[in-house]
Amino acid sequence: MGRIIIQRTFGAGVTLLVLSGLTFALLALMPGDPVDLLAGSDPRMTPDDIARLKALYGVDKPFWERWISWLGRLAEGEFGYSRMFGAPVADVLPEALLRTLSLAIAALAISTVLGIAGGALAALKPGSIFDYGANFLAFAGVAAPSFWLALMGMALFSITLGWLPASALSADPDAGFFERARHLILPIAVLAALETAAILRHARAAVGEALTQAHVQTARSKGLSDFRIIWRHVLPNAMTPLVTVLALDLGALVSGAVVVEVMFGYPGMGKLLYDAILGADYNLAMAVLLLGAGAILLANAAADVAYAALDPRIGFGKMET
Repeated sequence: MGRIIIQRTFGAGVTLLVLSGLTFALLALMPGDPVDLLAGSDPRMTPDDIARLKALYGVDKPFWERWISWLGRLAEGEFGYSRMFGAPVADVLPEALLRTLSLAIAALAISTVLGIAGGALAALKPGSIFDYGANFLAFAGVAAPSFWLALMGMALFSITLGWLPASALSADPDAGFFERARHLILPIAVLAALETAAILRHARAAVGEALTQAHVQTARSKGLSDFRIIWRHVLPNAMTPLVTVLALDLGALVSGAVVVEVMFGYPGMGKLLYDAILGADYNLAMAVLLLGAGAILLANAAADVAYAALDPRIGFGKMET
């Protein structure tokens, strides 16, 4: 197992290295740089001042030289300085990461319960109205863009009904717990709706396959209730692929909640990435992107471990092949 862990760690490192190079190249293709933005906001800056600042910050060099220099600082544990926040990147990230994790975990917990329960009920009654309805909602949820779902949620619950605020943060800094939680209902609901659709489809397929196994048919012939069959005989087998999906979904939520966070003005990692790219804050954008990629790689590793733990017949050696 140690060899497999070393291989996975090495593969993740190579993946992050390649992604960092591609990301740096894409950021370099964007028009303007931090010095150009600074010059645009200060008409007193002369061309000599601009050239001197570009040489000072190294933005006049080819992107690959800046990338190698950035890798050297990263190897020393230095993420660089955020121009937008006027602080080290390492000081900016923790609060945003904690907020995104809170949002992602809450949405995944809700979607897990709803998705598995809905998928199990649909599999128990194949061809029923509930089955067709659950499949329709699942496909609609997967196809619906997150920004459209966020807009519809705002239009219905914030503007038409006036039940929920359209922003993720309260304007009152002294707001209590319940008031702050009320502002998070819509963002969490949008993320949970998207994830519920994906989990429901996988749960429907996994539970449907488990119901066809011989021991489940034997349990049914003995007259056991549907609840007991699902709880004791079906879910233990169906959870193996489902746990893999859930681990991957958590990584995707942490790294991919950009649209929802921007739509609701939630200052998490997604909003931080959006602002960093618009503000040409390359150090901050690179750190956020690599953290997102790292979350996905970590989720893949967690999914492999969970898969092997739930089904000891697989093992790390067989997973490799």
